[in-house]
Amino acid sequence: MKFRLPKLSWPGFKILDWYILRKFLSTYFFAIAMIIVIVVVFDYVEKIDDFTTLKAPLKAIIFDYYINFIPFFINQFSGLFTFIAVIFFTSKMAYQTEIVAMLSGGMSFRRLMWPYFLGALIIASLSMTLNLWVIPRAQQKSVAFESQYIKRKKNYQFDRHIYRQIEPGVFTYIRGYSKESNQASFFALERYEGGTMTQSLEASEARYNPENGRWTASRYTTRSFDSLGVETFTQRRNLDTLINLEIAELGRINELIKTMNISELNRFLDQQRSKGSDSISIIQVEQHARFAYPMATFILTLIGVSLSSRKVRGGTGLHIGIGITLCFSYIMFNRVFEEFAKSGSLPPGLAVWIPNILYLFIAIYLYRKAPK
Repeated sequence: MKFRLPKLSWPGFKILDWYILRKFLSTYFFAIAMIIVIVVVFDYVEKIDDFTTLKAPLKAIIFDYYINFIPFFINQFSGLFTFIAVIFFTSKMAYQTEIVAMLSGGMSFRRLMWPYFLGALIIASLSMTLNLWVIPRAQQKSVAFESQYIKRKKNYQFDRHIYRQIEPGVFTYIRGYSKESNQASFFALERYEGGTMTQSLEASEARYNPENGRWTASRYTTRSFDSLGVETFTQRRNLDTLINLEIAELGRINELIKTMNISELNRFLDQQRSKGSDSISIIQVEQHARFAYPMATFILTLIGVSLSSRKVRGGTGLHIGIGITLCFSYIMFNRVFEEFAKSGSLPPGLAVWIPNILYLFIAIYLYRKAPK
């Protein structure tokens, strides 16, 4: 008696599927290419005075700035142009009664979605790769170029006043830090117990040594407070101290985390948790957003197909108008709920994923209303 292994198969990829997939991806990449060309031209015109004044080399402008600038904008516009691409060519197919012919020929609407979702998978994978690994590296090079060759961006990465928690109950305050000289105009360490300061150390003109991570100053003062609030004040010389703070952490948190790939971001989150940092919610928002935004590609694709597969009076223009309105409202909801998360009003994970959940319900509703 012979036994044969069952043949494992998935729905055959037909000529019609290749036609839809090719239309989807070609429209998407063409739209992205056009917007990138426009953005680069306008950005160059805006910054040409800085490039000329600060004598930025052409090679650096192209390879250090624009090559690293492009992945960010591809990802930034990815959701919008996925939506526009789907609506544009699907609406055109519906207007030419191609969708009706497919459904009349026995193809189910669910089966029609297969090449769309394959296209969405390709775009979502590209967006995820850019989000997790490529863009953070590109941002590092882009930021370095901007700091050197764009006037209004100089020293943007450091606040005038920097206040960080370096371990539970211990805070450092650094004012006027300069990366070029590795020097701060004021440096302080403060220890709190039960919300009350018990000790502090203050120094002017403190210098950071990037080789050993130590802070030094020629003079400093220490203050301590006993249980009755009596202060003891002492002046000392030759400060030399090591604190649990890397120089990278002095940067603005919002800009700093955008230059970290996902592994670095996860480690940074664990580090800040151990210190009891108040920036944890900001880091978690960035962490969840890197996954939520690419996953929205599938939702926006389903909305786009369901919305534009019906032939209506007004044709492609009406579909694109409705689609852009929905897409921009999605982006707006993303920004609003991210701010709620950063302020502590909502848990970061929930806040970042709420727009996806809301628009998934809209997608399901439109899918059920689509022509079958």
